[in-house]
Amino acid sequence: MSQKRTLLSRKKEKAIPKTTKGKGRNYRSAKEGAGMTAKGVAAHRRANPGSKLKTAVTGKVKPGSKAAKRRKSFCARSKGWTGERGKAARRRWRC
Repeated sequence: MSQKRTLLSRKKEKAIPKTTKGKGRNYRSAKEGAGMTAKGVAAHRRANPGSKLKTAVTGKVKPGSKAAKRRKSFCARSKGWTGERGKAARRRWRC
């Protein structure tokens, strides 16, 4: 039981702060297109070794490239996002 409790407390310590304002922020505001900043992704990857989290595909991409496939996959997954942050993230990804 105590071992289980220790594992849970470690997981809670790893959570990165969900801030959208200030110098140490890890997320963009909805106005800026929501989603994580590069700094936030780096913090997440430090806290979760082996993570494959990447930042948004926002630029121009060649059709059929890995980035184009990631974008297509994200757009398909996020079709039902109707909240302010979801819509902003979809705009940022150019869905």
